[in-house]
Amino acid sequence: METRLYTTVDRKAVGWSAGPWDGEPDKMQWLDKRTELPCLIVRHPTMGQLCGYVGLDATHPLHGIGYSDIYDLGLEIEVHGGLTYANFCDPGETEGKGICHVPGLGEPDHVWWLGFDCHHANDLSPSDMKYLKLDYPFRYLHLEDTYKPIAYVQEECRKLAYQLRMFAKNVRCSDETCPSRQSSGKSAQSEPKHKSSAFTLLG
Repeated sequence: METRLYTTVDRKAVGWSAGPWDGEPDKMQWLDKRTELPCLIVRHPTMGQLCGYVGLDATHPLHGIGYSDIYDLGLEIEVHGGLTYANFCDPGETEGKGICHVPGLGEPDHVWWLGFDCHHANDLSPSDMKYLKLDYPFRYLHLEDTYKPIAYVQEECRKLAYQLRMFAKNVRCSDETCPSRQSSGKSAQSEPKHKSSAFTLLG
């Protein structure tokens, strides 16, 4: 997969002040060399924080599994703020805006994206700074709040990709024992339907 960078957000139009987000792309795709998994970083179009994603093809045991269901299985996936996204490609209005990638020749395009965002406690977004300057009600800033730049988010994607690759390497999951997978693009986050016994650790 070819590394691609996109700049799509007009900072002035959305009212963001100058900050560490200046000069950063608003979307980035690349292939993680260590795991050979596709990775994405996409900026929220209005809030401005970065979100990271790792794509899983249909052979991965977590392909099609909702992010809350992954935790219900007892899997300890460690990434900034925890997993907050699970879905198939969302192409968006343009190639530069969607949570979707441009695969290389012969690479799968129907991948399941597991992702996280950088707008939690101790996180700072461009819109936070905007509303603070406007003295917006209920907006306040802690000294430890920081903006998470693209280098940080890229490293979190690498860590997530490694955990997902190692999980697939150390587990056996047959069609009979795998958790039910989503048949549509919706990542159902309702009552847990899966049990950890669906997976068998190898070794």
